[in-house]
Amino acid sequence: MSDDIPDLVKGLRLQAGACRSLGSPLSGDLLERAADDWLAGGPVRRLLEPWAELDLKAQFDAAVALRLISAWHELALSGEDAAVAQAYARLDAEPIWTAVEVAMVSHRDRLAAFMTHEPQTNEVRRSLCLVGGFLEIGKATALPMRCFETAASAGLNLSWDRYRYRLGEAAWGDPAAKVSMDADWTGPAPPVDAPVQVIERAACDRRPTDLKDPDQRRRLIAYIWADQAERLARAKAAIEVALANGVEVEAADAVDWTHRRVAPRAGAVTVLYHSVFWQYMPPKSQAALAALIGEIGEAATSEAPFAWLRMEPPENVPRMEVRLTLWPGGEERILAETHPHGAYVNWLAG
Repeated sequence: MSDDIPDLVKGLRLQAGACRSLGSPLSGDLLERAADDWLAGGPVRRLLEPWAELDLKAQFDAAVALRLISAWHELALSGEDAAVAQAYARLDAEPIWTAVEVAMVSHRDRLAAFMTHEPQTNEVRRSLCLVGGFLEIGKATALPMRCFETAASAGLNLSWDRYRYRLGEAAWGDPAAKVSMDADWTGPAPPVDAPVQVIERAACDRRPTDLKDPDQRRRLIAYIWADQAERLARAKAAIEVALANGVEVEAADAVDWTHRRVAPRAGAVTVLYHSVFWQYMPPKSQAALAALIGEIGEAATSEAPFAWLRMEPPENVPRMEVRLTLWPGGEERILAETHPHGAYVNWLAG
């Protein structure tokens, strides 16, 4: 890319390529049009004005491009602009762009307000990436589980044990579960015969999504790319499961909440877990949470073990790893390499 192209435009185009590589050509096409529109001085420029001076890394940290396409999608889902809603129903970039180009003027304040909220893609299939870790914990401890999730958004992955999974040649979970998922699985299966009993679950997020609020439910769905029907259907089914089970997510900072809520307890294994969260924390918060997790681990015993399970990207590598650290002992293992949305899992453990 030419050095005279603004970082904001570079960010839009790079995110367009990422969307295509992750299976959303529609999102890629729309973001390319947005980049061209910004250069032409169109309505995208005014809508993205709050982020215009950010460098390229800050653009990605703020998820600027995802805020934009999610705002359009949410407007379509709301039905408040018939032209936008009808265009999205066709899943064709040309009519969608024609409609949103007008909407960025006529609904500018609404779109701008939506974009003040950072995207929260509560991807349900990340549970498929994590479930093998829970099974490894069950195998290692044979104890009931107390599960605590940080940065949980709406808490859809708090119900990981209520879903059904196809894990290569193996399967785990209730065959009658409302949410069933699979992935392109390579490697052996995790220990599907391990004992698993969740006796406590809790979650926090800095800005949780209240699923009882239809506007917030629509916001959550809007963050899923419009041409990915399977992801959309899975999220809607998981929302039904969460509502049926009274899932709640506490509004709290991850460090403060972990300090207050998470501690080993005799007779159970305490599990702290998260997915695609660590990279968005400020370095100071990362250091504080890592130190706190180490302290919690040091307090663990064989009667009250503690596990840290996470799905996060290695530094400067465009994929995710599932890692598990188990105390007492504090042994860290890389369990799997995965797709950011769970489309594939390369299981390495065992």
